[in-house]
Formats: sequence, structure tokens, C-alpha cells
Amino acid sequence: MSKLYLVPTPIGNLEDITLRAIRILKEVDFILAEDTRTSGKLLKHFEIETQMHSHHMHNEHKSVKGVVQRIQNGETCALISDAGTPAISDPGFLLTRSCVENNIEVDCLPGATAFVPALVNSGLPNDKFVFEGFLPVKKGRQTRLLLLAEETRTIIFYESPHKLVKTLGHFVEYFGGDRRVSVSRELTKMFEETIRGSATEVLDYYTAKPPKGEIVIIVDGKSLK
Repeated sequence: MSKLYLVPTPIGNLEDITLRAIRILKEVDFILAEDTRTSGKLLKHFEIETQMHSHHMHNEHKSVKGVVQRIQNGETCALISDAGTPAISDPGFLLTRSCVENNIEVDCLPGATAFVPALVNSGLPNDKFVFEGFLPVKKGRQTRLLLLAEETRTIIFYESPHKLVKTLGHFVEYFGGDRRVSVSRELTKMFEETIRGSATEVLDYYTAKPPKGEIVIIVDGKSLK
């Protein structure tokens, strides 16, 4: 039966892919990948020979209609991102919405998502949390930080290594230097690390030791006391 599969891929350690994900990627008619070069290495490792096409933030608006038509014509499609679950700070929402609007079945497999292990091992409250993804680079950044300064739930951010120190500095400025922060870097990879402490302490650490790799920041919510 024709449908769209959203298939999570490992965020680092290839052993984190599921047996079901491998099977689906082998069985579908075609795969949409954020970066075919990156995904090509993954497919080669697991001996997956399914036809692959590029589907990323710069072309997804144009490609969605054609993909929907192919599925409506009886084909099955799997969407993958470079790492993690599609549509979580990666392309996927537009295609999923279009499939839903056209009564096409969408099946999202469970699997790797970077913020879940970062949240769980942060030591910060995880019964209630809000996922912010990447902060605005310029316009709207201050407004967003002022709003989040009053957020009482644990807050999750994604950040690039070259912007981490700047962002931590903004946390000190808007949230206060004593706000608890946990930074997880290179999750599931050889040089994985998690640094926990006050916003000031974590800022000092990464100012002295510039980070590399993918980063998830967990910030404690504002205390009600």
C-alpha cells in the first residue's frame, strides 16, 4: 500500500538504527534524503540499494507536489534526514502536511532524536519541557529570549559549535548566571560529553575550550520560588 514513511537515522553511532528502519529503507520504492552524499554512506553500510533523491530545505517547496503524485500513483516513499528524526529541526513538515491533506497514510518510525538523551541525562526536570530548536540568528532573538526567561518548564535548544559561546552568554544575560544548564555534545559518538553547571560555569568552560560537533543545550526553567 502506498504511503510515506518517516524514518529516523542514527545521530552518530550506526548501531542505533532499528531493524525495522533498515527493512523499510530496503522495501520502499524511493528514498528522499536531506543530503544524498551523507545518506549514501549510511545506505552503503547497510547494503541498501533503493533509489535516492535529494529533499532539503532549499528544494522541498518545489519537490513536495511531485512526491505526493508519485505516492498517489502507488509508490511508497521513505524520508530521512542527515541524522535523527525527520521534521525535528530538519525537512519533513511540508511533505507530511501535504500527504495528510491528500489522505495519504503517513507512518513515522520511532528512533534516534538528539534532544531525548540530552534531556534525560541532563539531570534537570524532564516531566515537562519545551523544545525550541535553533534560536533566531538575528531578528527576533532578543524577543524570544525575553519570553523564554519566564518559561518555567525545562527548555531544549539546538546550537552550532561556533555559536555556542554567544548563546550561553545570552543565557547569562537574559536568564541569569545561576540558571542551571546542561550541554551535550557529539551524542553517541566517540568524543561524546555532557557538561553541567550554572550558565556562567558552562560559559566559562566552553570559552576556554571551544566546542566541536553537534550540540544540544538543556536549560532549567525559571524557578517559581
